[in-house]
Amino acid sequence: MTERKPPGMSFGSWVEMQIGRAQARGDFDDLAGAGQPLPRPAREETAYDWAVAKARREGVDTGAMLPPGLALRRERDELPSRAAVLESEAAVRALAEDYNARVEAFWRRPQESRWAPVPGLADVDALVEHWRVTRPPPAPVVEPPAAPPSRGRWWRRGG
Repeated sequence: MTERKPPGMSFGSWVEMQIGRAQARGDFDDLAGAGQPLPRPAREETAYDWAVAKARREGVDTGAMLPPGLALRRERDELPSRAAVLESEAAVRALAEDYNARVEAFWRRPQESRWAPVPGLADVDALVEHWRVTRPPPAPVVEPPAAPPSRGRWWRRGG
């Protein structure tokens, strides 16, 4: 962080002074791409395309950039894959009911626009049935082999 701008100095001259100090310290030496022109974006690339590409390069989830209604629709589409890793039917039901509660809360909020996408509820029973059908069968329980009957010791002969 740089120091505060001195009173009476214009922002332009203060910024130039900061840049001059950084150059004197060598902060701009050996930067990647030094002396090369900046890459020009493609003419057909929009600001949205640039933002999505930048987010992907930075490792940001692009789903976080969606409006709330679309984010909920996307989440509904991903429910079967999220349910597939759950262990019990109760957990699958809880997942779908949590989603439905958030959709109902979304419905109660005023929307930014008349054209805002409205997500629908998830069918809990259909999700549970899909989970049952696509779930691998449980592994059979294999009991260890029974130990052979023990024979009496030779020195303890029954008599």
